[in-house]
Amino acid sequence: MPTPDIFLDTSALFAGLWSASGGGRMLLKLGEAGAIRLLVSSHVLTEIENVLRRKSPESLGVLALILHQSQITVTANGEVEHLTVCQSLITYPADALIVAAAWSAGADCFVTLDRQHLLENPSLHQAVPFSIGTPGDCLNWYRSQLT
Repeated sequence: MPTPDIFLDTSALFAGLWSASGGGRMLLKLGEAGAIRLLVSSHVLTEIENVLRRKSPESLGVLALILHQSQITVTANGEVEHLTVCQSLITYPADALIVAAAWSAGADCFVTLDRQHLLENPSLHQAVPFSIGTPGDCLNWYRSQLT
C-alpha cells in the first residue's frame, strides 16, 4: 500500500498538539513513524500560530517541534477550480481555502473537528475525491486500508 496522504485542518492539528492521547496525537505519531504523510496548508499554519499566540504562547516551541517530528509537509494553495467548487459548498471562506488546498494536494483523507461547515456537509463529501472525517474516522479509514 502506498503511503496515504492525510491532510489536517487547524482543528485537527490543534487537537493533536493539545491532547497527548487522542486520535489527533496518534495521527502525528503515525506521521513521525513514516506510516502516513501528513499535509497542512500555509493557511492552517497561520491559523494555528494565531490560536497558540492567543491561548498558549509558550506552546509555539512545541508546535515547531511536533511539525518537525511528524514530518508535516506544507502544501501549496488550492487550484482555482478546486477553490471555486469549495467556495460554492462551504459557507466559511477560510475552510474553503483549506479544503481546496487538500484537494489540490491529492489528499486521501481530510481530518477535521469542524462539524458545522465540514463534517455535516453532505454536498461537500460528494464533491471531493477524498474522505472527510474526525481523527478517529481517519484512523479507522487507515486501518481499513491495511487489510
